[in-house]
Amino acid sequence: MIKPVKHIIPKGTKLPRRAPGRPRQFDEARALAAARRVFVDKGLAATTLDDLTDAMQINRPSLYGAFTDKETLYLKTIDGYAAEMVAKAGAALAGAPDIKHALKHFYAAALDVYTGGGAHPVGCFIVTSAVPEAVTNPRIAARAADILRGLDAALEHRLRRALADGQLPRKADPASLAGIAGSILHSLAVRARAGERRKALDALAANAVRMITAG
Repeated sequence: MIKPVKHIIPKGTKLPRRAPGRPRQFDEARALAAARRVFVDKGLAATTLDDLTDAMQINRPSLYGAFTDKETLYLKTIDGYAAEMVAKAGAALAGAPDIKHALKHFYAAALDVYTGGGAHPVGCFIVTSAVPEAVTNPRIAARAADILRGLDAALEHRLRRALADGQLPRKADPASLAGIAGSILHSLAVRARAGERRKALDALAANAVRMITAG
């Protein structure tokens, strides 16, 4: 029986360093933005890997290496979109001293995004894409619910501040008003996706601000 040979490395011998992993050859932020546009247009189920690799300008091994699979990529695009919208909403709500102007800026900032697709308005990625997918996908359902709850919390926080500053009637309920404000936002997203004109959407938003600030 032949015994295996033990390879002994002499003391003090310097081993060659292993070459680092190959760096990614694409801009991840740009690739994710491209993937989001595809998902907005076609949804998760109808989007193919070819659709994604063509739009992101990467090959399948790169897609798998960076994002694991199509569903994980979709969730990553949701997270990126949510972060952008939270930043815009936060800036709009905090940027005006009175609640009427704060809500006006809040809706205007959202509508800039919802109608920003030129001839092809996109609406809200969460409301018009993630929510329909949530019916059959628990991971997407949980992520979408968290995002919507976060939006309601941000609105409620700003409305409580307005109540404390005397900008709302004393009987006003900030939690209920936040739910109404969020629901109107979602309606604007659906209407924008359906092609309703910006002028009509702005009018609806203005009426909503008047209703909410009346308590």
